[in-house]
Amino acid sequence: MGELILLLGGARSGKSTTALRMAAERGGDSVLFIATATASDAEMAARIAQHRAERPAAWQTLEAPRGIGEAVAHLAAQPRAIVVDCITLLAANVLLALPEDCSQAEANAAVLGEIDSLLAAQRASPAVWIAVSNEVGMGVVPPYRLGRLYRDALGSANQRLAAAADQVYLMVAGLAWRLK
Repeated sequence: MGELILLLGGARSGKSTTALRMAAERGGDSVLFIATATASDAEMAARIAQHRAERPAAWQTLEAPRGIGEAVAHLAAQPRAIVVDCITLLAANVLLALPEDCSQAEANAAVLGEIDSLLAAQRASPAVWIAVSNEVGMGVVPPYRLGRLYRDALGSANQRLAAAADQVYLMVAGLAWRLK
């Protein structure tokens, strides 16, 4: 079983940059980058293109907005490092596939099911896994229902990942504070 590293932080805190650096240090050219973003508009497409340009050309990319655990289980060859960027969008993708009237329990179950599948794949892999996620528990309570469902489900996902992780860092202004 490989190592699991979780990088938490706010928007533009340096999570992705740190994840890329850690992956290069641990995996060299043998890195799989799992992208959970989807290009829903031109601005997001430009962000995705910028992120692609920042990664080494030798790295493989797997676009998996959901179903990461299953996708990794079907890989022909295991890389030395795997970056999941990011759990934040993964949770959003899972929630947006649910009915609008789903309960908090249903939202949590769906997101945690995705996380459990990812953790099962991680435990079966010899690679170092680096997961990136936003810490959303430090802000205000969202004024709308979907925002509250999302915040609570992502908070549960982050807790599950942190409990399983070998190392956990909180990113602030490009600095990593080791929590575990």
